[in-house]
Amino acid sequence: HKTGMAKAEIQQVKLRFGIIGNTESLLRAIDIACQVAPTDLSVLITGESGVGKESFPQIIHQYSRRKHGEYIAVNCGAIPEGTIDSELFGHEKGAFTGAIGERKGYFGEADGGTIFLDEVGELPLSTQARLLRVLESGEFIKVGSSKVQKTDVRIVAATNINLSQAISEGRFREDLFYRLNTVPIQIPPLRERGEDVWLLFRKFASDFAEKYRMPAIQLTEDAKQALLTYRWQGNVRQLKNVTEQISIIETNREITKDILLNYL
Repeated sequence: HKTGMAKAEIQQVKLRFGIIGNTESLLRAIDIACQVAPTDLSVLITGESGVGKESFPQIIHQYSRRKHGEYIAVNCGAIPEGTIDSELFGHEKGAFTGAIGERKGYFGEADGGTIFLDEVGELPLSTQARLLRVLESGEFIKVGSSKVQKTDVRIVAATNINLSQAISEGRFREDLFYRLNTVPIQIPPLRERGEDVWLLFRKFASDFAEKYRMPAIQLTEDAKQALLTYRWQGNVRQLKNVTEQISIIETNREITKDILLNYL
């Protein structure tokens, strides 16, 4: 695969957004994000939990013509089903019990900007229908209103579940999937990133050494091999947590395989 961007440009993006690693699949994901940024195409970022998907919508926003507009990140899995429509699309005063004032909603607020919908697979079907309408026509209606409003928002979505499976189980709309998935970006799991795991460990170890004002932990050769072969179900997030725990708890700064395995 010939990358579209020069290696030096990708390096710049990595530095700016704190992305560490040299795996081809990771560089390709960064490359695609930068290539689609100037367009208004919808992007769907897929990857396991903890792989670092949240950097990519920021790259897309910052390298787009919307970079001076709002950037709003919404975790769709963290908002109760009863209030999600009101958070996304706003509501009129008195639209429901507790709706004391009116609310603009993220789609109103992000007009001219970018919305990142994380865990998009968690959206209720009724909200998915509203989202499809915004994607197709740029139109939405506040909860409790009958007035159609226009918005110009670029949507980047992410999911750590298999949406094709969710579609076959009737939990996700197929038409919405195709609209969101105009440009797919896949973020590789840590176990497929080879020696990137050492680079990340070194970075985290030095960050925590600075934070806790002590020398950085080092790995013995057998511990380094153990990092490479471990499965990392929690990916980069898990590696970061493990590195922090070891940094705080272990008095010896040289970490052997046996010590490391206590934390995995």
